[in-house]
Amino acid sequence: MAAIDYEAEYNNRARVPDYEEIFARWAQEGELYRADTLKRGCAELGLSYGDTPRQSVDLFMPEAGESSPIAMFIHGGWWRSLDPSQFSQMARGPNAHSVTVAVVGYDLCPNVSIADIVEQMRRACIFLWQRFGRRMFVYGHSAGGHLAGAMVATDWVSLYPKAPADLVPAGYSVSGLFDLSPLVGITPNQDFRLTPEIARALSPALWPLAPGRVFDAVVGGLESSEFLRQSKLIAQAWQSTGKTRYEEILGKNHFTVIDAFADPQSAMTLRVAELAHSVKS
Repeated sequence: MAAIDYEAEYNNRARVPDYEEIFARWAQEGELYRADTLKRGCAELGLSYGDTPRQSVDLFMPEAGESSPIAMFIHGGWWRSLDPSQFSQMARGPNAHSVTVAVVGYDLCPNVSIADIVEQMRRACIFLWQRFGRRMFVYGHSAGGHLAGAMVATDWVSLYPKAPADLVPAGYSVSGLFDLSPLVGITPNQDFRLTPEIARALSPALWPLAPGRVFDAVVGGLESSEFLRQSKLIAQAWQSTGKTRYEEILGKNHFTVIDAFADPQSAMTLRVAELAHSVKS
């Protein structure tokens, strides 16, 4: 059996040559959605949950207002790039189904570690719980899919005794990473600074999952075999105690796969709205 070329398997920008055009389109779509929601009085931008500028939350609320279910979206970018402003439109679909969406930012590698980013996302969840007093659903893309899984598997009571034990009972990952061991030997690890031991400790596929949690692992059908494996892995690893689901989206690559969240009628949006509404306060 030939050795797996992890460098190629995890280099999505090389696999999708027009990624720069996609990123530019995301930025434009995000800007337009922020302008639209601000005009309608349905957005609060730049809320701080931490002590650095990137630890911020943009809230996008449906016409139903703050009584709606809460969803948190975590962007990707290899934990080291991109900005939440490029993903404001990921709230459009869920907003249309009466779901409030918090698009969150975080500090980037190598300025911080992946472990630091996990802790920042936990603080963002606590920030939203303190703001709304409700449990939440978390969804994310790529590195954000890893972080969404980490939130679902977090032992909240041990970290924040006043928080509900099931603060994040459901999650949805698109093109997530749940076994970080293959990343130790690839070029981006100059920023991740993963050792084999740290990679295992930060791999949600090796974390225990509390009974009853719900987690969907979705991936683009055009993605590499490693990204397909990653999503299959977490669905299998957690199926004994949780309710997991694996799905491939035909014809979509690592970047175009998340465009469906901007479409209120897409199957992905409908599933995310269903999961968000299933989280009772």
